[in-house]
Amino acid sequence: MKTLDRKLSRIRSGSFTPADFVMADAGDSDMALGVAAAGPAERGGLKTRTAHLGSMEEIVRAGAVDVMLVSAANGEELARRGLFAEGPVTLAIRANDTTDIWLPRGAAYSAEPSRPFRTASLERVRPFCDLGLYSMTFNNRLDRDHASLEAYARFREEALRAGFRHFLEVFNPNAPAGLAPEAVPSFVNDSVVRALAGVTSAERPLFLKIAYNGARALEELVEHDPSLIVGILGGAAGTTRDTFELLSQAMRHGARVALFGRKINLAESPLEMLGFMWRVVRGEVGAAEAVRGYHAALGKKGLRPRRSLEEDSLVTEPVLLPR
Repeated sequence: MKTLDRKLSRIRSGSFTPADFVMADAGDSDMALGVAAAGPAERGGLKTRTAHLGSMEEIVRAGAVDVMLVSAANGEELARRGLFAEGPVTLAIRANDTTDIWLPRGAAYSAEPSRPFRTASLERVRPFCDLGLYSMTFNNRLDRDHASLEAYARFREEALRAGFRHFLEVFNPNAPAGLAPEAVPSFVNDSVVRALAGVTSAERPLFLKIAYNGARALEELVEHDPSLIVGILGGAAGTTRDTFELLSQAMRHGARVALFGRKINLAESPLEMLGFMWRVVRGEVGAAEAVRGYHAALGKKGLRPRRSLEEDSLVTEPVLLPR
């Protein structure tokens, strides 16, 4: 049994311990950014697809995550290398690519209300992968939100026929209409619960992926329906302290899954970053101590941190600051 399935089983049974927390590397950024997906190269320019695949392969071979989320094209290549035939890591692909994640350089698509769209074919993906991420973004715009829900219904039917499992991502609104910022957490929570209220167990997502909108919003969703496993997305790269603080706060308030992309992939050493993320989850170190430990580990590897220790120890994401 893969670690994902074992951990989800324990979480559902009410036997959760920190050892059952699920960690995913969201390496599917090529579905959004294109060439810039893997981030800047050390000697200038951008990392290539080859380098991106190499970094993900290293993480999978180290068993450093429970789930490796990638594009269908990269998933096919990684599966061809035999990375998931054995070992603890589960392969997942991004099953749809709504317009709010279309972020090529110079584009303005993300300023428009999200529209449903799907490149990946489950028929083509199913021979090497049986798990995918499906994403929706609600904007309080009837026609657009209605279209998103209809597309999700069609996907669920196709997934059921193909024997394909999914987890559900619901982004915060990207171009909302008549929605005050302070109303966003409640709007997202209500949209998630409403969207799944008519979905039977055979079609339900394994877990959720949502933005961390603060302790109160997360606790409300977790407490409302304990059968719904809630995970958090990483968002912007931020400081190293932001990464550890987000992980610590979210887990403390009920999250059981973390799906971080840029916070891992843009780190000076993704494997060291993941190592300290696990230590934070297990309660071995606090967020501030983990930053110091990460910088010390970079020094031992001869890697130069992008920020000073003082700068990297700051919490910069507003939702993580004390209120």
